[in-house]
Amino acid sequence: MQRTLISKCLTSTGRFLRPATHFLPSNSKSTSDIFINHRGTDTKRTIAGLLYHHLSGLGYHPFLDSKSMKPGDNLFKKIVPGIQNCKIGVAIFSQRYCESYFCLHELALMMEFKKKILPIFWDVKPSELRIVDNGSYSTKEIERFQKAIDEVKDIVGITFDTSNGDWSEFLSSATDSIVQCLHETEEDNERHLKHKITKY
Repeated sequence: MQRTLISKCLTSTGRFLRPATHFLPSNSKSTSDIFINHRGTDTKRTIAGLLYHHLSGLGYHPFLDSKSMKPGDNLFKKIVPGIQNCKIGVAIFSQRYCESYFCLHELALMMEFKKKILPIFWDVKPSELRIVDNGSYSTKEIERFQKAIDEVKDIVGITFDTSNGDWSEFLSSATDSIVQCLHETEEDNERHLKHKITKY
């Protein structure tokens, strides 16, 4: 039986959370707080774009390829540091997500950099996520991508059915969840830093 997934980071208020003073993002435009991993043709004009604008309006610096890159930028040279320097990742899974090399590559990078990931299952169930092997991937790449997909299936996330879901409620809850997860990550990092300082 497919379990119903809800975000473990949801707040009870359903309102957008603005950054607390000590959680304010860096003023550097080159640093992103949140990396949005998505298949552009599926979600760029819907949830990915909406989340980018909502989070930007709250004072955060999300990374979305269509907004954070300009013509002439090298995709790999922007994506890798974008993931490496972000605090959390948001992976938006759509029906054709697994057909994209770049989606899978970004997801694998987030796992390899040990980033906290909040999955959003957009008109797709976790059990339906499968690598589409069209013969262009090496065995090593398939294993790498499959490992990332298997790991993300074990993460509690958010599901949304566009045919009967409430868009306003979904966007509010998703934004709150992302911001809350970001704050939790910041707190974990602060505790880890204090522990290291105390230790030495």
